[in-house]
Amino acid sequence: MSSWKGSGLSVLAFIPVLFLLEAVVFAESKNFEDVRCKCICPPYRNMTGHIFKRNVSQKDCNCLHVVEPMPVPGHDVEAYCLLCECKYEERSSNTIKVTIIIYLCVVGALLLYMLFLLLLDPLIRKRDRYTQRLQDQEEEAEVATPSTLMDADRSGSTMLERVEGAQQRWKKQVQEQRKTVFDRHKMLS
Repeated sequence: MSSWKGSGLSVLAFIPVLFLLEAVVFAESKNFEDVRCKCICPPYRNMTGHIFKRNVSQKDCNCLHVVEPMPVPGHDVEAYCLLCECKYEERSSNTIKVTIIIYLCVVGALLLYMLFLLLLDPLIRKRDRYTQRLQDQEEEAEVATPSTLMDADRSGSTMLERVEGAQQRWKKQVQEQRKTVFDRHKMLS
């Protein structure tokens, strides 16, 4: 059974890497153009509007060079082109690729961290051994002085026990604060 958990973890850890590699291969297989001219032509007479895109230089970014095939006959070309709005657009596909790769790496790292915490959580939550001692410490903390609290913190043999103790004390403080707030709210109502 333990070999099954280990293989499941390695498969889950491999998934973000697989997505990352697939994204890079897909990006490399496509021929992305970083510049283009985009002409948006509104409806003209009995024709619907069209959007034309073409990879041309900035000086050739106009209706005559981009709109092909010309949807109007020769004598209406000039009137049609005056209605079209052409814009030269630039983008950096390398910047887009790097941003996506960084994003995928961060998501993958967060997934690995989540898996780590899921595996570590049962070790932290061993209630049978620590629960009684934590309850005793909480009872002593109500009547203890600050110096005895420091000694109790130092007596924890592992870091996990200290973290668990701090977490339990924090939860208790939050519960007390909630109770105080709700009691005051009831009094004011």
